[in-house]
Amino acid sequence: MTDEKGHLKVFIGMAAGVGKTYRMLQEGAAEADNGRDVVVGYLESHGRAETLAQAEGLELIPRRHLTYRGTPLEEMDLPAVLARKPELCLIDELAHTNAPGVEHEKRYEDVRDVLEAGIDVFSTVNVQHLESLNDQVTQLTGAQVRETIPDEVLSMADEVVLIDLTPEALIARLRAGKVYRPERVQAALNNFFKIENLAALRETALRQVAEDVEIKRLVREPQVV
Repeated sequence: MTDEKGHLKVFIGMAAGVGKTYRMLQEGAAEADNGRDVVVGYLESHGRAETLAQAEGLELIPRRHLTYRGTPLEEMDLPAVLARKPELCLIDELAHTNAPGVEHEKRYEDVRDVLEAGIDVFSTVNVQHLESLNDQVTQLTGAQVRETIPDEVLSMADEVVLIDLTPEALIARLRAGKVYRPERVQAALNNFFKIENLAALRETALRQVAEDVEIKRLVREPQVV
């Protein structure tokens, strides 16, 4: 362990497919090009060719293989990340729930351990995974989001970057097969990816990031007496 904690940068978006992971990899690659020691602790590409191409050239920590109730599963190998001790670790899907049998129940708890070890982290999350917005998102979209993170997890980030896309542009990406595999597209369009849902989620994401920036500014600015 080190006395100096790592810094956390979170890329947030309104929904899957806006480009959070792509941007995280892009910035990670730029850091590596500038001479920093960068590894990918966990990447969830969802089979997207553009995302996989962006990861080329970055060192990838192999996943840990587990079996739970007869089902083979893969998780981030937290001990391997801590042993490798890079300067910067890219860890996708902050709200993910881990398989039973690893160190922590949630990936954000893994990220805390990595930060405590003095390693900087880039991570990703969708706005609907924030605990305080869960009921609101269910009312807006009719979809119950089961994986959530406490709001303070986002608050502890040193930087929050909104990956913004118009609902129309995201639906175009979905129809072009850049978000989900073809067999999942129509169901997504009929449910979560309705244009009114995406518009409401985008507004929620914009407001959340604006509030986060304002809170950080208030905390960091010296009080004028």
